[in-house]
Amino acid sequence: MDFESVKNYLEKTSSGASSDDIDSMPFRFFEPIVMSGLKVDLIEPGRVICSMEVPPRLLNVAGSLHGGATAALVDVVGSAVILTIDRATTTGVSVEINVSYLDAAYVGDEIEIEAKALRVGKAVAVVSVELRNKKTGKIVAQGRHTKYLAVSSKL
Repeated sequence: MDFESVKNYLEKTSSGASSDDIDSMPFRFFEPIVMSGLKVDLIEPGRVICSMEVPPRLLNVAGSLHGGATAALVDVVGSAVILTIDRATTTGVSVEINVSYLDAAYVGDEIEIEAKALRVGKAVAVVSVELRNKKTGKIVAQGRHTKYLAVSSKL
């Protein structure tokens, strides 16, 4: 096993940016990278449907939608659906995100992201999120997101 190759792969930055450059990025800069181009198509209690055209910035080395970008979309759209429930006052913090990758999406493909609130309680919310190719209807990914909703705990 070539440990040096693994080390080099993990420590590289493809843009040539230094750690100082990356650390100086504004707070929460990651969300706009993933969410730019996201369009809300439907909002109703317990359900949100969004769509977006897959942009080149969200591709993996194989030229398809990156799994991390997919997981981030499950996170943000899944969090947003929680706020469609009347009693919800926060989107909470993630406890668990599970994503099953079922098909690929490529640059220019329009994907539909549908989030459904399965349960929004006092302390825990569980949502499901499905990404589909809008043209073919094929499921690209299915996710489930569990969030802890309590704003603070007293010790």
